[in-house]
Amino acid sequence: MLRRRVGQRRHMLAVQGVSYVLMTLVMLVYCYAGSIPLILPSAYFVCGVGLLSVFVVLSEAHFNDRFEDHYLTIYQVAGHVALQLCFLLAAPQIGFFFLSVVFLIFGFGALRMTSRQAITSWTLTMIGLAPIFLFTSTPIGLPITTPTERVAAMLSFVLTIGQCAFVGLYGSTMRKMLYDRSFELKAAYKRIEELAEIDELTGASNRRSIMRMLQEEIDRAGRSGSPCSIALIDLDWFKRINDAYGHPTGDEVLRTFSITAFANIRSVDRFGRYGGEEFLLVLPDMETERAARAVDRLRAMIAELDWSAFSPGMKVTMSAGVATLNPNETSDTFLARADSALYAAKAQGRNRIASA
Repeated sequence: MLRRRVGQRRHMLAVQGVSYVLMTLVMLVYCYAGSIPLILPSAYFVCGVGLLSVFVVLSEAHFNDRFEDHYLTIYQVAGHVALQLCFLLAAPQIGFFFLSVVFLIFGFGALRMTSRQAITSWTLTMIGLAPIFLFTSTPIGLPITTPTERVAAMLSFVLTIGQCAFVGLYGSTMRKMLYDRSFELKAAYKRIEELAEIDELTGASNRRSIMRMLQEEIDRAGRSGSPCSIALIDLDWFKRINDAYGHPTGDEVLRTFSITAFANIRSVDRFGRYGGEEFLLVLPDMETERAARAVDRLRAMIAELDWSAFSPGMKVTMSAGVATLNPNETSDTFLARADSALYAAKAQGRNRIASA
């Protein structure tokens, strides 16, 4: 981030440096026309580059990074405006040239200034301009008497318009960058939300997510009057698998079971890890008998898988308790009935399905 900030500041300062070079060239045309002495363009260039050098040194020393506005926008605006007003007093005969630069400085600074900074800058500039217009009688002009002066005036306007166009393009680039950043942030936020609802080990919905899905299906069943069943599933003797084959193998068993379950349920079904080796399967629009048959098919598939790929002789089975939603039943009592049915399946010898 710091490297990117330094790069942005270098780019902005380089643009300002080029602007001072171009404005000095226009002043040299006025000097050639005899409108101003040679010392003025030289002094203008030295003062402009000197002011920029101060901000370059501060930027490269990372002094700017101490502040929220790392461009030091208000200080840059104040410094450049003060420089233009000083040269306006020194060469009032081309005063409109320096006033046009003041407008550019504000246009460029407005892209970075907060409302408070803009009000402060405007107030300071007003304090600087008021005495020049109200308390001095020196005429402020832009000479166009000779052909050379007319060329210089044309160049000053062309330069001003070109810089205004650059400010517009810069603003457009900033808007596009902000839009892209906003799109990236939305995508990242969506991904974070997805990760927050997924069990990292198995890829199934985590407990918080599957409980939310269960409540949504309970509410839907209450509105439509359609049946809704759940199956609380437990992998048999899973602790023995961990003890005998190691936790990495146990993790692979959980992942394989989760993949198999996902591949053999309907798109409307909801499947998630309830905790440890327990999983919750939500089966919308299914009464007890159909739900029991569907879960029993899954049980048979798990039992028939070739688990010896993980370790020779390994067998994995599952038990499940199935329950169907009763009218006005809460999720807690619904789960409690499924849990009782699961314990009944274990008590009957495991590798079986029991219904509440």
